[in-house]
Amino acid sequence: MRFLVLGGTQFLGRAIAEHAVGLGHAVTCAARGLSGAVPPGARFVAIDRDRPDGLAGLGRDRFDAAVDVARHPGQVRRALAALEGRVGHWTFVSTTSVYADTVTRGQRAGTAPLLAPAEDGPYGAAKVACERLFGGDALICRAGLIAGPGDPTGRFPYWVARLARGGEVLAPAEPEDPVQLIDGRDLADWIVRAARAGLAGPFDAVGPACTRRAFLERCAAALDASCTTTWVDPAFLDRHGVGRESGPFSLPLPLPDTIGDASRDVSATLAAWLTVRPLEETARDTLHWLKAGNGPVTGLTAAEEAALLAAWHAAERCYTAVPSNGRARRCQASPNGRRR
Repeated sequence: MRFLVLGGTQFLGRAIAEHAVGLGHAVTCAARGLSGAVPPGARFVAIDRDRPDGLAGLGRDRFDAAVDVARHPGQVRRALAALEGRVGHWTFVSTTSVYADTVTRGQRAGTAPLLAPAEDGPYGAAKVACERLFGGDALICRAGLIAGPGDPTGRFPYWVARLARGGEVLAPAEPEDPVQLIDGRDLADWIVRAARAGLAGPFDAVGPACTRRAFLERCAAALDASCTTTWVDPAFLDRHGVGRESGPFSLPLPLPDTIGDASRDVSATLAAWLTVRPLEETARDTLHWLKAGNGPVTGLTAAEEAALLAAWHAAERCYTAVPSNGRARRCQASPNGRRR
């Protein structure tokens, strides 16, 4: 196949191009070229998607399949116009952040309510606007948390690096809440396979959920790490300014008010040929990548985590204070909000 990747120089886009090249397809990566090099065997074409004629470098080439990972509706609109009639099958990589209901568990891609589209809105709303530009014969790939080697966000690498260090690990309660992710290599494999088959419609592209406890225990076991987990109430984390999901001073796991984003019903995607490698393999490969010095880790530093753990344990001990009358006095509430 003649395969076009709009991007192809970083993480998922690069993984898609690399996988397609490995299968013998003729792959063109069209990007600005500022984020890195294309995989060996792929052709690079310089483009600028913010300019009206920014895709002129593609000439009049035709492609059997094209993949777009953009988040700006204007870029998508210009690409569709420039390549009109010259692409056999489109895949748009969207996100599970397009959903309006972030609480209800077990939702499906075809029926879950979406955010209102917004051209210049936040990430999820802008992706909804992008989705609406494609016709019904396009594959709308709503990716969840993408993990594995090459992850530029530092979210999954935070937990790999933290567990590998061992000791007492601070984690947001509750342990039975779901966690859902997909290895970027598995996602790339599915996108290429789905494009070859002409798959169309919206699909949640993420692996089956496991519990937060199982996520941490399986990763720790895969890394041969000796850890104990302290489950901390999200309200305590909020009071101390700990961020959610990504960024400095954060714990990158979804919390209960966004739990619907971590419990998607992906049975339709699994039936459409998605295969998911074991979490343990993703954890080990990510650690090897981190040790090679290539990857970022985003979240709490060791000192920040230690200070939070100390504050949590101090708050848990406060209800044992004894006044002068000799009778034990209890705090108004424990750190998790329940009266002691």
